[in-house]
Amino acid sequence: MDIKSKPIDFFLKIVYYVDMKHIIQFQISKGEKYYVAEGIELAIVTQAKTLDELTKNILEATSLYLEDEDPADFGLAPK
Repeated sequence: MDIKSKPIDFFLKIVYYVDMKHIIQFQISKGEKYYVAEGIELAIVTQAKTLDELTKNILEATSLYLEDEDPADFGLAPK
């Protein structure tokens, strides 16, 4: 099997600071052209051509997802 056609599956942990530290996990897979990140606990999905770009997209998507939300609703702060 050619290494380029072998799927890449791993987890990326992003530390998101609100009032406390919380880890938001993403499963990352590599398609033919793009890396795709899917949130494990939150409904966040993003993609990019490189892992560096994907990391930036994950941070941006997570910030936008939580922008107008109460962090306590997601277990990111005490209720």
